[in-house]
Amino acid sequence: MDTLDQKLNAAFDGKVVRKDLLHRIKKGTNVPTFVLEFLLARYCASNDATEIDAGMEAVLATLQDNYVRPDESNAAQSRVATKGQHRFIDKVHVRYVEKEKRHWAALENFNSQRIAIGHQFYKDNDRLLEGGIWAEVKIAHNDIEDDDYAFYVEELRPIQLSRFDFDRYTGGRGGFTREEWMDIILRSVGLEPAKLSKRVKFHFIARLIPLVEPNFNFIELGPRGTGKSYFFSEFSPYTTLVSGGQATKATLFYNNARGKVGLVGFWDTVAFDEVGGIKVKDPDTIQIMKDFMANGRFSRGKEVIADASLAFVGNIDLSVEQIVHSTVYDLFQPLPPDFDLAVMDRFACYLPGWEMPKNSSDFLTGNYGFITDYLAEAFHYQFQHTNRYEEVSRRIKLGKAVEGRDEKGIKKTVCGFLKILHPAEPPTDEEFEEYVTYAIECRRRIKEQMNKRKPDDEFARINLSFFRANGDEVVVYCPETKNAPATQFPTRRSLKDKHAGEAPKGKSGELPPLETQGMAVVEVVQGELTEQHFTIKYGDTGYSYESIIGPYLRGVKEVTIEDPYIRVVHQIQNFVRFCETLLKAGAVRRINLVTSFEDQTQKTAIEDKIGELKQSLLEMDIVLDLRLNPNIHDREIRLDNGWVIKIGRGLDFYQKPVSWFEVGATDLSLRKCLETKVDIFKV
Repeated sequence: MDTLDQKLNAAFDGKVVRKDLLHRIKKGTNVPTFVLEFLLARYCASNDATEIDAGMEAVLATLQDNYVRPDESNAAQSRVATKGQHRFIDKVHVRYVEKEKRHWAALENFNSQRIAIGHQFYKDNDRLLEGGIWAEVKIAHNDIEDDDYAFYVEELRPIQLSRFDFDRYTGGRGGFTREEWMDIILRSVGLEPAKLSKRVKFHFIARLIPLVEPNFNFIELGPRGTGKSYFFSEFSPYTTLVSGGQATKATLFYNNARGKVGLVGFWDTVAFDEVGGIKVKDPDTIQIMKDFMANGRFSRGKEVIADASLAFVGNIDLSVEQIVHSTVYDLFQPLPPDFDLAVMDRFACYLPGWEMPKNSSDFLTGNYGFITDYLAEAFHYQFQHTNRYEEVSRRIKLGKAVEGRDEKGIKKTVCGFLKILHPAEPPTDEEFEEYVTYAIECRRRIKEQMNKRKPDDEFARINLSFFRANGDEVVVYCPETKNAPATQFPTRRSLKDKHAGEAPKGKSGELPPLETQGMAVVEVVQGELTEQHFTIKYGDTGYSYESIIGPYLRGVKEVTIEDPYIRVVHQIQNFVRFCETLLKAGAVRRINLVTSFEDQTQKTAIEDKIGELKQSLLEMDIVLDLRLNPNIHDREIRLDNGWVIKIGRGLDFYQKPVSWFEVGATDLSLRKCLETKVDIFKV
């Protein structure tokens, strides 16, 4: 045992187990983790290799003899009738039958609903009446023919905790630092923290938040094989995993025919595996889901209130690097079409699954951790009985870009970290700032992707921030998108496009290839607009109007262009492309062009061609004003937010294509340039 093992055993004697033993035995059995750990704690409570090997054999023998599989229920009943009694490991429920005025026990895999049970058993174990518990139970055969039952409970020893002492749990926590406690939590779920970075540790802790925070909407998308669904299928008896298929309102929320609440009324966490494969036949299901995700309540003839958290996990098949630099794709791509922006906006935390390590024995721990059921009980207690939202609200100060659902999602994520890592005592200011930073990043990831899909500026305030204790404002960024202009400054699609915000489909329904990106991107330091001064050299490519001016167009409504050389056909064509860039920005409503002419014939030609452009822009609700001045010489672009862009050659800094059938003929980011200087500054 290392030092942490020794401290853990001293503080929580009888509540810990060596996790490498679980890994050894789990691979060959199909038994819940907490059942295996119960047996390991009984037979393998030693550090002696010989005793451990003997204990492992005893565990396997016990499973072979006492664990009943569903298809063996008839043989199990026959064994009891033949032998007179037998000991089983099974989940035991007790229900009160009103008409008979008595209690009956039922074993899940033994497949009998009428097993007599004495009063003392369900009096001492409350949860037998509230969903049932896993237990080691001795079932005896009843030989009295006049009785209306064949079996009765002779002995019962809970495997799951029948009672949980939260004060002991929090008292034990006081003997550990934050880092030590985080390592204990990670070891309890089977991971060796020494092999994980601090950021990845935070990711694993965030996966657990739906188990401690009510009505917490969580999503994790990433590669296969990172253990996304394990946390919701094996770790806690209070979670249920819905694996793909159809999600119906009767199953999830309320069954009108039976008058019963669905899964959200019975579980702390309802997780959806392979979320991309969910099929929703009834559109009401999504509307009810939206209502439930927003405030934990919905109406189906009667108003239902429930605390269940919803967790969605799924796979991303494309490279994240390509997605964030694409103007077409976004990180919500795997979600089913029924999950619209209103559903996405209700997510509190998007965990970057692509940063998680693949499942490997290299990351498994051989040290001690909490018995899974003990930690699950601690989380369940906090889920039901503790609320840290007011505490977080008192300590946190968020920036102006943080809107209603941003604030709620950020605060609930921080609450989750406090419940898991600081179940009783508050964190230090430094620790609290770490949780706030992480929570804002997870919410910003959601908002960035919604902003990328939306054709207007509804979600454009993506620079979420908070204030430190010393008053400094901190803007938080997502590492994968910080230097991705396609995500930070997304192209605005036309409102007339009914598929705006969706990735277009090919003829056979497949997704088109990712767009080729320009080779040069205007640098944005820490997301803030800064002055730029650079030279485009002869023959350079990667410079388009969008890459140069695009980042500075946020919220711009009026643009003025002074350029004496927008006269001949190719120069006016360049101006059309420039107007298209302004159009994609989404907010521009007025364009002022000041240019010159050589003679009356050229003046008439300019007015005719610009007139056609003016008419087409009017259809997009943009006014183009043309002023012809034969005496102007300077070239500059002025934006109504104060930024000025001076390009030495004006808009006409591209080489003429040798052929209109070569690369770069239509895409300016791929066309070779003439040498010119670019100065961007604010006045």
